[in-house]
Amino acid sequence: MTQSNELPLAGVRVLEFGQIAAGPYAGSLLADLGADVVKIERPDGGDGMRSWPPLTSAGEEGNVFSENFASLNRNKRSMAVDLKDPASVAKLIELANSCDVIVENFRPGVLARLGLGYEALRQSNPKLVYCSISGYGQTGPYAKKGAFDVTVQGMSGLMSVTGQAGQAPVKCGVPVGDFCAGLYAAYTVLAKL
Repeated sequence: MTQSNELPLAGVRVLEFGQIAAGPYAGSLLADLGADVVKIERPDGGDGMRSWPPLTSAGEEGNVFSENFASLNRNKRSMAVDLKDPASVAKLIELANSCDVIVENFRPGVLARLGLGYEALRQSNPKLVYCSISGYGQTGPYAKKGAFDVTVQGMSGLMSVTGQAGQAPVKCGVPVGDFCAGLYAAYTVLAKL
């Protein structure tokens, strides 16, 4: 048997429209397995997690970075793109057509309105694996609502078993909802590849 140092997802191209935790965690898991992941960020400061503490100063220039951002965006490249600029979106559509996977965690319908939804992209890239992560699914009464980990912990009942008896519920110390969503999203992508 010949051994290879090549990672299992070497050659797989992923375009990630991930913000904060769930989408970026899914992208980082795919990158850990060798996928070439390009993270799309806002030009006015990037992903909001870039400013979350703890912040660390590094290098001779004293550049400051978020340890949380670094841990959830390891092994990726990143690109600042103005999604309100039609010319920039047109270039992203070209890039998406050369990708194997898209991972996104915007509210349902946001990328579709920009021409970056699954239905539009599959016309020119029928083998595209498109993974949408949202707090309440793509349809239903809560689909358009945004969700953060603390919301999911509360609505799922997880917070009812934390903290002290007789006291108010307490959020878990880590964003378990975001991490679970990212983990299952990555597993789902692997199943489709």
